[in-house]
Amino acid sequence: MIKLATRVGKVSQSITLAIAAKAKAMKAQGIDVCSFSTGEPDFDTPQHIKEAAKLALNQGKTKYGPAAGEPTLRAAIAKKLRIDNNLNYTPDNIIVTNGGKQSLFNLMLALIDPEDEVIIPAPYWLSYPEMVKLATGTPVIVQTTTETSYKITPAQLRRAITPKTKLFVLNSPSNPTGTVYSATEIKALAEVIIENNLWVVSDEIYEKILYDGAEHLSIGAVSSEIFNRTIISNGFAKSYSMTGWRVGYLAAPIELIEATNTIQSHSTSNVCTFAQYGAIAALEESQDSVEQMLQAFTKRRQVILDGIMTIPHLSCPTPMGAFYVFADISHTKISSLDFCEALLESQKVTAVPGKVFGTDNCIRLSYATDLTSIEKGIDRLAQFVSSL
Repeated sequence: MIKLATRVGKVSQSITLAIAAKAKAMKAQGIDVCSFSTGEPDFDTPQHIKEAAKLALNQGKTKYGPAAGEPTLRAAIAKKLRIDNNLNYTPDNIIVTNGGKQSLFNLMLALIDPEDEVIIPAPYWLSYPEMVKLATGTPVIVQTTTETSYKITPAQLRRAITPKTKLFVLNSPSNPTGTVYSATEIKALAEVIIENNLWVVSDEIYEKILYDGAEHLSIGAVSSEIFNRTIISNGFAKSYSMTGWRVGYLAAPIELIEATNTIQSHSTSNVCTFAQYGAIAALEESQDSVEQMLQAFTKRRQVILDGIMTIPHLSCPTPMGAFYVFADISHTKISSLDFCEALLESQKVTAVPGKVFGTDNCIRLSYATDLTSIEKGIDRLAQFVSSL
């Protein structure tokens, strides 16, 4: 028996990836599976982005690069943050990472010490608390409800703060709920963070996927005081359908970026060099593909919402961003894990149990798939619920 490091036993496997892998294996066996599990756009990466990476390959951009990222990409990211988000960063404030996930992991390792507390509103993206644990910190989970559209309130944040609190995790638009904080709500949270001298990391990976006039305000743009305590995590996976490219970034004060660069230099080193040139094209060239994908997501959102609302015992708030619905299954009297396992077994439909997001009375359904699959999957979901 191998004696593994204690830290391994403190974290859980990524259930979303495990469910997605099982669905892919079933499809490979010829089974007709409707998958609502993966947070991955079903669109191909836009052609001009692929062409930029091909050109970089042909030009020999295949060697080691700076651990913090290609200077041209870091400059393009800084420009994007200034123009789109009103955040006055320079390229020195940016590190390019292997996806948005590594940006957050590097941050936790660079910032969190043993016994430091990190406040995470639930429902949450399932990797947040696991990263805190791996960094030997303590995740402090604050449960939100549908009454506040799954948003943490300033009062809840204030009550959760202790002398050990170091970081607050903000995700808007949110995975798994699709909730979007208003400008007023962002400003109110910023006041609490400043009053208590906390850091805030704002995960903005879904910032371009918004509906019904919802607007995204990056918390660092509220004031110079909060800007100095803000860390931005973002990437190219969702808005540009570049999930497999693994290009993300972190923006923060230079001292923190230098620390994450040290960590990255001893782990993965630079992100794939020619992939970074695709990311440059994503930022600097046409944004038409972003709008086209958003139009498709908008139609899909309406179809899945209309379908769920016809199913007895299920309900869900309208998501204002991202591409998920977080459906309440509490009236079925079944745990989210049992619900999802039985749904896959009997109807060949994959969903993610809300338990992994910190809320066991819900399931997450991703509508980052085609309309035919959504309609068929919702019909099967209705049959499943009617059989309970």
